[in-house]
Amino acid sequence: MADLKDFAEQLVNLTVKEVNELATILKDEYGIEPAAAAVAVAGPAAGGDDAADEKTEFDVILTAAGASKLAVVKLVKELTGLGLKEAKGIVDSAPAAVKEGVSKDEAEGLKASLEEAGAEVELK
Repeated sequence: MADLKDFAEQLVNLTVKEVNELATILKDEYGIEPAAAAVAVAGPAAGGDDAADEKTEFDVILTAAGASKLAVVKLVKELTGLGLKEAKGIVDSAPAAVKEGVSKDEAEGLKASLEEAGAEVELK
């Protein structure tokens, strides 16, 4: 049991370079694709749970236009700065991203505006 604990400690303390070398050895010599294992080993040492839990960028996804499609098209045009044809294309192709990589506050504001116009929206 002590040997396994020592081995686990060695794995946790590997540098990124050493993890990459280990991945190469596992792949070349043993035919094992260690991508998930490398992420699991590097994950806890890279920043802990707090960094993984807090998302800073959100995508505003229009899932359905709702009953008042014209109002939603006009609002999408206004919110994105796109032309009428492009805005209509987003609404017609729902589910589609209205804006991607925006802050939480901006995403929630866009969602509220679109829902007020009758659209169904989700944040990812």
